[in-house]
Amino acid sequence: MPLDIKIQQWLEQAEAGDAAAPADMARLRADTDAGLRQQHGPLEDVARVEVFQVRARDGYPLRVVGYWPEARAAAQPALVFAHGGGWCLGSAEVYDNPCRALAKATGCVVLSVDYRLAPEHRYPVPLHDVYDALCWAFEHAPALGVDPGRLGVAGDSAGGNLAAAACLLARDHGGPSIAHQLLIYPALNHRMDSASYQAYGDGYYLTRELMRFCYATYLSEEAEGNSPYVSPLLATRLEGLPSATILTAEFDPLRGEAEDYAARLNEAGVAATVRQLDGMVHGCIHMLGLTPAAGALFDIAGAEVRAALGVDG
Repeated sequence: MPLDIKIQQWLEQAEAGDAAAPADMARLRADTDAGLRQQHGPLEDVARVEVFQVRARDGYPLRVVGYWPEARAAAQPALVFAHGGGWCLGSAEVYDNPCRALAKATGCVVLSVDYRLAPEHRYPVPLHDVYDALCWAFEHAPALGVDPGRLGVAGDSAGGNLAAAACLLARDHGGPSIAHQLLIYPALNHRMDSASYQAYGDGYYLTRELMRFCYATYLSEEAEGNSPYVSPLLATRLEGLPSATILTAEFDPLRGEAEDYAARLNEAGVAATVRQLDGMVHGCIHMLGLTPAAGALFDIAGAEVRAALGVDG
């Protein structure tokens, strides 16, 4: 399928594929947040939003923002969500509207983790923050009105990386039982050597150079990239992980590694479904206000997660 016409026009106007990362991190964060908010469209309505403070393992007070799609007396399924942004950008605030839309689409309570960012907090701090929030959600499920037996993880881009790595951590260290993982165009291999990097590494919003910048910002040394908790695709063993829904964007350098990860999960006996978002580029979770076609992300994620977690309606 060709690139969505509205996204193509936006890329041509913004010349996003040729943009270099500014040297000033504060400016890069501010510019990125402002650009994403412009694409969101109208505010999605949910039944309830609540902010929690969670103690990370080092005592840091993490913010977790919860979104309830509807008011129910019975315990509801939930997704602990890690936002994207190359481990160094993004926030729970800028992901407010996408998380609202995800809660409505999936019928799940979405618990969005405002994890600490690199380079101020390099690997493994962002991963530990997400994992600690996951453990908190599991332990406090009754108070949250959440069903601990239907607690999943989700994330997009670098957040998809953190969600996948949190599943590995939980398996390897006797952590919470995770019911499902929703990985939205996840980053899964720091080697960046898939064919999709050759095909879509320039000119399609997310570039090879920007991914190189993000990994360099996240890691203290390149060798850390070989850890399965940084590059889940390089894990020697994938048995025992939760079932997975993996969404890919058609014109995305990360597409190949996501497809490879799904294949390896299936080979390991883990049920994994890959669904391609036709005509889309990386970051389309933010693009409902740019093109109606971006709504396919929420339609597909909603159907897959509802089936996986047994959500009614």
